[in-house]
Amino acid sequence: MFGKRLIVSGAIAILIGTLGACSGGGDRDGTGADNGVSYGQDDTGTGTGTGASTGTGSASAQDDTVHGLKDSVRHVTAKTVRATRPRLVRKCSTATRRVRHTSSSGTGSRRTTRTWYTTERYRSCTQVRSGTETYRKTVRAEKWCVELDDVNGDKRRDDVWYEVSRSVYGGARTADDRARLEFSPVAEGC
Repeated sequence: MFGKRLIVSGAIAILIGTLGACSGGGDRDGTGADNGVSYGQDDTGTGTGTGASTGTGSASAQDDTVHGLKDSVRHVTAKTVRATRPRLVRKCSTATRRVRHTSSSGTGSRRTTRTWYTTERYRSCTQVRSGTETYRKTVRAEKWCVELDDVNGDKRRDDVWYEVSRSVYGGARTADDRARLEFSPVAEGC
């Protein structure tokens, strides 16, 4: 009887712990999808109305996030050029090799060894250069960029460009001008 009570109380403790861990989460912008951009209110008092990012520092906020007022967005397309490179083809040929065979018979001082050779054919393949081929060489990678003013609350840091992911760019592009944005950039400068 005591063993059953112990098992039931252990199961209840695991259930309570699981429910407590599940209730602490949630999406950042209230829409059910987290695209990496959170919107807040700008200095003029007009916000985007899609969520709250008060900047009070939540547990999920990371040190590499930046925030500021949206200034501009830019999509830098990939640039490719035609280039040539050596064309390698597989060339095979049939070749032969001499194989040595041995056979022993008898024991002790009467032991004899017989040796003979055979010729075996095999296929030999190598990569050889055969002219050139053209291909598209990427000289500039595709990038998505967002420009912010008042970066991290510093009124003197304006017109700072950040390279961002495609989803962050999409959210920033549809946001109002001068809207407060917060995201984790891929790199500074773009």
